[in-house]
Amino acid sequence: MTMGKIIFYEDRNFQGRSYETSSDCSDMSSYLSRCHSCKVESGCFMVYDCNNYMGNQYFVRRGEYSDYQRMGMSDCIKSCRMIPMHKGQFRMRIHEKENFGGQMHELMDDCDNMMDRYHMNECQSCNVMDGHWLMYEQPQYKGKMMYLRPGEYKSFRDMGMSGQRFMSMKRIMDSCY
Repeated sequence: MTMGKIIFYEDRNFQGRSYETSSDCSDMSSYLSRCHSCKVESGCFMVYDCNNYMGNQYFVRRGEYSDYQRMGMSDCIKSCRMIPMHKGQFRMRIHEKENFGGQMHELMDDCDNMMDRYHMNECQSCNVMDGHWLMYEQPQYKGKMMYLRPGEYKSFRDMGMSGQRFMSMKRIMDSCY
């Protein structure tokens, strides 16, 4: 399995001190006083503008990201999570209400518009059985995003996503790497 590699820089345009990692980091301040840009040499990562994988999230893959503000971050990058490559099927159950209540639909592929496909205008909980997914606040994979790995997510509100609506979801496939 290929490991990812990401390099974080204190300043925009890859300037200042740097920190390199191939794993999760819940608090970047242990390594850098701030983080305003990054380069992904391999793999895929989620970067967050709060410690402990909270706040605004942004998906990064091989490439250069010269300015955290262009990624939709309100503050500098403060934590990151390495996304392992998944081979095999993808499966997720989405629920209209918290605690797996209301309408339920099972997805095995990308969904560019939850309202059009399932006539659901909200998704407040889900169970990811297989694969790694990105959920987006707007149709067509636009707007704020949230990374989901296998597990039960009983309440997006309890995860700091209060008032957030998710309208599309996409699998993180081999082609992302």
